[in-house]
Amino acid sequence: MFTYEVKGIRVRYADTDQMGYVYYGNYARYYEIGRVEALRSVGFSYREMEEAGVMMPVYENRSRYMKPARYDDELTIKVVLKHMPRTRVVFEYEIRNQDDVLLNVGETTLVFQMRDTAKLCVAPEELLAKLNPYFQTS
Repeated sequence: MFTYEVKGIRVRYADTDQMGYVYYGNYARYYEIGRVEALRSVGFSYREMEEAGVMMPVYENRSRYMKPARYDDELTIKVVLKHMPRTRVVFEYEIRNQDDVLLNVGETTLVFQMRDTAKLCVAPEELLAKLNPYFQTS
């Protein structure tokens, strides 16, 4: 299992709604920040993957809102991969505030797709190689 935390994501005023809560649609953006940084932490670049012709569109997105994030909160996004990617990859998320209060949990499923043909493909070998050590059993 692979786990990574992105800390210090500050809620901006523009992220909030009239009630002063983070607008629900912004959680998908927080998930994206989490997964991009999680993959970067193992030395894998979305940009390089896309330049090599493989895209990762979102197939499914789920969110559960426990408590609202508010303007100026400092968020931590925990990202978990429980399974090695194949043609799909499932990211799980927990978002907490500076007081370690659980605000949101979510999950996104992304697929690997060839840019030029739009056909599904397996995860890039480079990604699998970088994630493999986290899924080795002793």
